[in-house]
Amino acid sequence: MDYANFAGGRTISRLGFGAMGFAGWFGEQPERASINALVLALERGITFIDTARAYGASERIVGLALREWTGAKPFLATKIEALGGIEQWGTPVPAEAAFPPRQVIASCEASLRALGVEQIDLMQLHTYWPTWGVTGHWMEELQRLKDQGKIAHIGISVPDHRSDMVLPIVTSGLIDSVQTIVNIFDPTALEVLVPICAAHRVAVIARCILDEGGLTGFLTADTTFGEGDFRRDYFDGTVPRQAYIDKVEALKRFVPAHASSLAALAIKFVLKDPAITTAISSMHVPAFAEANIAAADEAPLDDATFQRLMTTHRFIKNFNNVKHFGMP
Repeated sequence: MDYANFAGGRTISRLGFGAMGFAGWFGEQPERASINALVLALERGITFIDTARAYGASERIVGLALREWTGAKPFLATKIEALGGIEQWGTPVPAEAAFPPRQVIASCEASLRALGVEQIDLMQLHTYWPTWGVTGHWMEELQRLKDQGKIAHIGISVPDHRSDMVLPIVTSGLIDSVQTIVNIFDPTALEVLVPICAAHRVAVIARCILDEGGLTGFLTADTTFGEGDFRRDYFDGTVPRQAYIDKVEALKRFVPAHASSLAALAIKFVLKDPAITTAISSMHVPAFAEANIAAADEAPLDDATFQRLMTTHRFIKNFNNVKHFGMP
């Protein structure tokens, strides 16, 4: 397992545990299985956990797993819950609509209780719009929590695929990290946001590195999704399913010469750039954790293969257009 220094100087694993799967949005599973998956990942060297107040029971389940874990304390990241429903992610809203006064503090206090910890290593706003500027009551409340020792670092989670929107706050010196989408199909953050974060010593947390599982090759014409599984709209609401399958099929030419599997190819692509501090993947199923950790331990992609993937396999689609505004 490779490790990197977080912006604050703490060493963390370059592959991180994304706990959104504990919300049941990829299908329900027993709570015991979720706890076992996280403990397994920690045993295998994962030291970074990302969750959110908005992810259903995720924080509580993470807290239960941490109480069972007897090893070194992992780096724990979560997110302030924004108000206003899905609208606050789909299109710009005033800061007061997403984070009215005291919402940041109240959400943080709820997270501390659910997680069962006295301090959260990284607290992220779950949305941000550049129209807010870089100061306001929301930033003041984050700084107050930091001064009180309830959080150690402050970050921003970027809405959907518009990674460049956070550049003003990245350069402000007020935040320690940015979380954004990075994957083979949408590598655009690597072009502008990531190098600017590196120049300003802001950590980068890459998410959706497997494109919600699509880059593993699991999707077929016959794949069905259960009630409440958000992948149903993700894969069928943005582009024709067959178009997606065809794009994944084109990646198979790189397997096994450059990676042991499609999932490994996707993970190695994101980890190629040293400015990616950690890349989070949903490892709520133990088999996923084992496979993803093994992929991260493979030899890095060579420069030519990385560049080819970066430039000729893009397939950018914005799920939020469907999620927030509905099907045409």
